[in-house]
Amino acid sequence: MSKINVTPKYQSFQEFYLQQVDPYKQLNPTHIRLDGTMLGSSRKVSAYFWNLKKKWKVDADTYIDRLRVAFEKSEVTYEPFTMKHKRDKKGECLVFKDQPLRNKSFIYIRLVRNSI
Repeated sequence: MSKINVTPKYQSFQEFYLQQVDPYKQLNPTHIRLDGTMLGSSRKVSAYFWNLKKKWKVDADTYIDRLRVAFEKSEVTYEPFTMKHKRDKKGECLVFKDQPLRNKSFIYIRLVRNSI
């Protein structure tokens, strides 16, 4: 019988970080990304969470330390992200507030279409 993989869903970014990212990092302290690799792109979804009344997906090739920075900011300001349109204007992604756009890479959080 084949294993059924269900992508976890969380009610907030904080819940996602505390229940998935933090335990994963404790079990795998040498991993720098959620997928456990060091290079290459992946559009595999690690998890979904709700933020700004929209459903967002976190790609598996997102860097863990960037999520940690976002979590630490969320403890102070509660909202570490701002929504930005993608270059093709066909979607939105979350980027750090007060961060230059050219340095936004390595955190891949995208809007799930038809999530409302």
